[in-house]
Amino acid sequence: MSSIIVRGLDESVKERLAEQAREHGRSMEAEVRDILTKAANRPHIGLALMQAAQDVGGVDDLPVPPRSDIARAVEFE
Repeated sequence: MSSIIVRGLDESVKERLAEQAREHGRSMEAEVRDILTKAANRPHIGLALMQAAQDVGGVDDLPVPPRSDIARAVEFE
């Protein structure tokens, strides 16, 4: 099994991870391992949506309504 080192982790993140680990009754290392495994195995939402569209025959025939609004620049003042 591999190991990684995460440098520059904010102390508040470490504290939250430790708290989550306590809540789940496991070590912080096991908590981080579970979080990383779930994140790495989660499907990419864009690819998942594309696959769902292909599974139902695609979206090429869907009508795209014309836009009548005009894009405007954001004012930050």
